[in-house]
Amino acid sequence: MSAAHRTKEHRTNPELIAGADPRRPLDCLFVNAPLRDYRLRPRTNDYTLPVLGLGYIATYARDIGGFNVGVLDAETHGLGVQETARLVNEARPRWAAMNLLAPTYELSAQIAAVLDPQIRLMVGGHHARAMPGRILTDPRLARLHALVIGEGESRVAALLADHTRRTVLPGVMWRDPLLKTTAVGMPRPGEDLHRWTAPPIDELRLDRAFLPQDPYRADDGRIECNLVCSRGCYYNCDFCGAALSANPDIKIRTRTPENIVAELDELHAAYGATAFRIVDDLFLGADVIIRPQMAAFAHHRVGERYVWDATGRINIFDKADDALLDTLAANGLREVALGIESGSDTVLAHMDKRITARMTEEVTERLLARGIHVKGYFILGHPAEGREDLDATLRHIHHLWALADRLPGNFRASAFEFRPYPGTPVWKNLIDAGHDPDALLAYADVDLTSNGAEEAMRARDEFNFSVGIQFGGTPLPEVRSALAMLTREQHHRNRESSAA
Repeated sequence: MSAAHRTKEHRTNPELIAGADPRRPLDCLFVNAPLRDYRLRPRTNDYTLPVLGLGYIATYARDIGGFNVGVLDAETHGLGVQETARLVNEARPRWAAMNLLAPTYELSAQIAAVLDPQIRLMVGGHHARAMPGRILTDPRLARLHALVIGEGESRVAALLADHTRRTVLPGVMWRDPLLKTTAVGMPRPGEDLHRWTAPPIDELRLDRAFLPQDPYRADDGRIECNLVCSRGCYYNCDFCGAALSANPDIKIRTRTPENIVAELDELHAAYGATAFRIVDDLFLGADVIIRPQMAAFAHHRVGERYVWDATGRINIFDKADDALLDTLAANGLREVALGIESGSDTVLAHMDKRITARMTEEVTERLLARGIHVKGYFILGHPAEGREDLDATLRHIHHLWALADRLPGNFRASAFEFRPYPGTPVWKNLIDAGHDPDALLAYADVDLTSNGAEEAMRARDEFNFSVGIQFGGTPLPEVRSALAMLTREQHHRNRESSAA
């Protein structure tokens, strides 16, 4: 980018671009594309999860490299494609960086296609890892300067310092415009690759200035924050982009207990936060991780000061003794999100979930009995699901609701239509079965309000999207009718619980 270009007035739009210093030229703008083009259908949701990954990379680039960076979260702000691209061009960063997800890839490509040619473009994320060849040959990304596979903190900072360093950075790819071939960075002999692909997790920090909706005030009046306490996953659920087989080069790491407690206390001191949501898979995903974490929580009396939510593994809770569950409750565990997925053991086996419906019921009952709330995630329309399996899932959800009606804890059901993601185990199975990759990538949003969900959809409308293919044994209209019914009933249960 020319010096003349960068000395003009720099419009960083502080209301929409988070964390940037408007007094300085912008080195990089990290862009989170919207889940759908909100110019065509406005959003109904009041809150969406913050882009913690981009926040970590932005913080690292600023703190380690001294760069002026910002985050434009188009999903949080409900922006359309044209408005997002306009904001990037008006901000005039040296670089634009986009996290590519399968459902948002088309919108990301549309944004990239109209960016100012003087802005260098880099991309990363799950979709970049899963389909780098397809991305590098997409004409809409013809000016893509770097595709970063895996954790990006150190390599993004290196690229911002000197774009020519891509030739020696591992896991960085680009398209040679003259030879029309794919080039890959080749690190120097003897170089520590983990320095670039797996930076020490305890040394990474996240400045909330880059997150427009975190911290936030929850409905109960508490100030809440989202946290990442580990990276990587031990499991291989067939539908998940974090599956172990889809990420063989990922080094699984967890933060030390003292490091996590220190962040809780820092967020409380800075923002008054007393509630936290731990969003990663592993915090309650392995006994060898849970026990030392809980020992530290008990030592620091976390349960007397804070409440927290986390994802958990049903098979791990199934093996846990009563004392450990009691410790979790005493240490402030408010809600566990469980990947229940189905009420059919046949479907669960195909998913490689390593659980049974009976196991789910027993674990949910033990948690609810201790006053720990449970949020269950469900997938309807999986390729292995027949009509009788869908019926079993619906019965299972109603049974879990009935458990909550007589126990101290609450149970929430969150159901979604199956959609395939490239790089996952089930994706390979579908391709092997003859499905067209282009058809599997044709994500589109689905308006379930036509099924009578209406106000019940307000909190999750953006997350209903589909490729429009019937994979299981139930026609899509019936799958969506079931989704709308579950969403409507859960919404009514939420209202009754709040009123009580």
